Amino acid sequence: MGSIDTPTITQNGSTQSQAAAAPADDNQRPLASSNGAPESEATKKRRSGILPLEVGTRVMCRWRDGKYHPVKVIERRKLQSTEPSDYEYYVHYTEFNRRLDEWVKLEQLDLDSVETVVDEKVEDKVASLKMTRHQKRKIDETHVEGHEELDAASLREHEEFTKVKNIATIELGRYEIETWYFSPFPPEYNDSLKLYFCEFCLNFMKRKEQLQRHMRKCDLKHPPGDEIYRSGTLSMFEVDGKKNKVYGQNLCYLAKLFLDHKTLYYDVDLFLFYVLCECDDRGCHMVGYFSKEKHSEESYNLACILTLPPYQRKGYGKFLIAFSYELSKKEGKVGTPERPLSDLGLLSYRGYWTRVLLDILKKHKGNISIKELSDMTAIKAEDILTTLQSLELIQYRKGQHVICADPKVLDRHLKAAGRGGLEVDVSKLIWTPYKEQS
Repeated sequence: MGSIDTPTITQNGSTQSQAAAAPADDNQRPLASSNGAPESEATKKRRSGILPLEVGTRVMCRWRDGKYHPVKVIERRKLQSTEPSDYEYYVHYTEFNRRLDEWVKLEQLDLDSVETVVDEKVEDKVASLKMTRHQKRKIDETHVEGHEELDAASLREHEEFTKVKNIATIELGRYEIETWYFSPFPPEYNDSLKLYFCEFCLNFMKRKEQLQRHMRKCDLKHPPGDEIYRSGTLSMFEVDGKKNKVYGQNLCYLAKLFLDHKTLYYDVDLFLFYVLCECDDRGCHMVGYFSKEKHSEESYNLACILTLPPYQRKGYGKFLIAFSYELSKKEGKVGTPERPLSDLGLLSYRGYWTRVLLDILKKHKGNISIKELSDMTAIKAEDILTTLQSLELIQYRKGQHVICADPKVLDRHLKAAGRGGLEVDVSKLIWTPYKEQS
């Protein structure tokens, strides 16, 4: 949802190095060290002894910013050559989120920095001992990948199955978007590095020509559902997964490319999809969406949420969260997002809860209970309690929780929470809850 910054990418530093340019014929190039100087015999011998690099190897890799960063080799694949050096490596930048994992060529790796593969459990234990409490909290806040419900074996299986991105880029409308994660598209798309999506019906194809033919026949100009909100150029459509099964499944495939934690549901009948669009004279163009179970025993008012990368950091994610709570208010229920939350989702929800609750506390005169706050906001009492506790605004006195709302402290926390997103104009929401529709 764009709440966490990804590292800055320079315009021209993606594959250029300070080393001398390679000859045109890669198969005939002389072996060189990472700084471009000719290699000694000892270096050549060491180099040939460690190539190809084993999966699990740790080494320094030149990233898009032109600087070297520590990586771990996740996978490797042979190029069409007999040279031992002619492999590509799929690497994870250990400083960054998994969404930046990518295939790199050998010349991007500093072979002088190769580390011996060590036992993962021992390494993790040593690393955790060296971490300060502040560092650990920072990692917890920025790298919550949303797999808390998985046991160790299931987590390993998930990571093994999804470790390599299968689709590198997609074309959606006027945007070409780099993907972040693996998505389990049907087997016939396994050899497609790029997919082309119809931005209205979300059908996907392997070739641009197929998309162009499809667009001449596709008569949709907006998601296939009921428009329940229109304010200016923003529109929200409610799509029933049972009535529009193919669209719902395609939306799940698309979303999984940008959500690491998402479980792909093929049974979309049980869900409603709320698709946010920017509208112009060409149609309604998808910005993001959230899904919601039609019937939730746990009071979940949101199952999955995504703002597409081109539209992130514009307040749309916060808008989607606020919209989900406005629906809960219309239903006369309290709501909470389905767990586990993604890293970006967790931070966005914390920001939303903080802003909504502190705005009320600033304006409210006299005492107010958590139950009253819940009734006013449709936020579940447990979420209110954990939010106020994290801000140290709750004290436990005489067997009950008491809210301590010092105005200066509230202002400080509100400033730290950042600006709210685009506001939901409730007067423009025309919607009947699902249970009343049927």
